[in-house]
Amino acid sequence: MGKVFRFHTDVDTDQIIASQYLLFPTIDEMKMHTFESLDPEFASKVKPGDFVVACENFGCGSSREQAPSVLKALGVKAVVAKSFARIFYRNAINIGLPVIVCKSLYENVDNGDEMEIQMEDGIINVNGSTFECTKLPAKMQSILDQGGLIASLDKEV
Repeated sequence: MGKVFRFHTDVDTDQIIASQYLLFPTIDEMKMHTFESLDPEFASKVKPGDFVVACENFGCGSSREQAPSVLKALGVKAVVAKSFARIFYRNAINIGLPVIVCKSLYENVDNGDEMEIQMEDGIINVNGSTFECTKLPAKMQSILDQGGLIASLDKEV
């Protein structure tokens, strides 16, 4: 179980991690500024195992890999949205952050709700209700379990 942090439609990568923080040398230094323009206290409130839930087109904008990386570094278990910008989705898989499409969840959760995801079954439980979401293919789940595509490829070498 983790807490829900709910965001709107069209959250762009600059809202996830603003460009001025990309100058910091490490993700650990960047992560404290995650969602700073939308929720200045997000980085201090989020705990490992919590979830980001958004409406449509999450991660639009520039193709910065740091956007999913700061979420993963803060311990976000998964990002659930109605839809994702393609490059954010790909970058998230590359670094091992689960991104789950669920068309019916957004309208049924609020900030602070307790949520559970069974990724292997494509099931989300929250507020006494169950929602079906994208069930990750076994190969993609294996990639995520290994820490992302890059880590998975490193293990094959």
